[in-house]
Amino acid sequence: MLRKGLYIIFCLLLASSATVLAQQDAQFTQYMFNPLYLTPAAAGEDGVTRATIIHRSQWLGYQSSFNDGTAPTSQILTFSTPIHKLKSGFGVYVLNDRLGPQNNLEAQAMYAYHLGIKESNKLSFGIKLGMYSQTIDFDKYRAIDPNDPWLQDQVGKDSQIKPDLGVGVMFRNEKLYAGIGFNHLLQSEFSFGRSARNALENHMNITAGYFYDANFDLQINPTVLVKTDFNETSVDLAVIATLRNTMWGGLAFRSSEAANLLLGYAFLKDKSLRLGYSIDFVVKDRAAKENFSHEVMLSYELPVIAGGVKKIVRTPRYRH
Repeated sequence: MLRKGLYIIFCLLLASSATVLAQQDAQFTQYMFNPLYLTPAAAGEDGVTRATIIHRSQWLGYQSSFNDGTAPTSQILTFSTPIHKLKSGFGVYVLNDRLGPQNNLEAQAMYAYHLGIKESNKLSFGIKLGMYSQTIDFDKYRAIDPNDPWLQDQVGKDSQIKPDLGVGVMFRNEKLYAGIGFNHLLQSEFSFGRSARNALENHMNITAGYFYDANFDLQINPTVLVKTDFNETSVDLAVIATLRNTMWGGLAFRSSEAANLLLGYAFLKDKSLRLGYSIDFVVKDRAAKENFSHEVMLSYELPVIAGGVKKIVRTPRYRH
């Protein structure tokens, strides 16, 4: 089974040929703890109600040449819960992504139908619908030609809101999961000023992971994430070791751009409150970036309500 899981992850890695990092969607090193952001099919599919928040600071200490810019930051809040009577799940997330003079804000609601298949296998189909907002602060731009006529009426902030749509599929059993999600299917276009056009590109996320029980106390979890807008592709690889379902640590690597260290600890008697931290060590284009990025994650699982639904047997693989 270990070889089979690693083989699937390796095949997903080979499916990505180009490796660059200029995509529209925000990135998170702790993606394996927040699958709802990658595919709407993850809504409620692990059988627990969970809220997760992640804050990411990119390139710590970065300052622009004009000393009025800041490094990118991203925050995401997700909530997911199963709807057992309908064999489905519901989820929402709100994402704030600040990129210098531009700020992107997403609010998405999603529904997933869970289809039980052979033995303990589950296949989920999800859809998400929401809004995508872009705000541009033209006062933070520095023009090569200040007398450009297009810039004369571009002052202050301008915001626009557009509809957004995504779909996804996810497979899971006790040892393996694999999911795919498609974002921005409507390709909504933002128009700022006379000629500025910025359309949301279709994005695809492919993720997979395998859970290997090394012994009674130790579990090893290799994962992969492939992100693409069909022009550019980024690959994340990670291996995480979890000890007694209480503490974890791991190493990750992102497309020759950064090597990452992940750490975490579970609190409370039922391990329902989890705190995670990751730090990225930039290894590519260091002259144009600061050397470190980091993330803080906090998640909480609500207790399972007894009655009417068969109680879920919780294992480390479902507690992330």
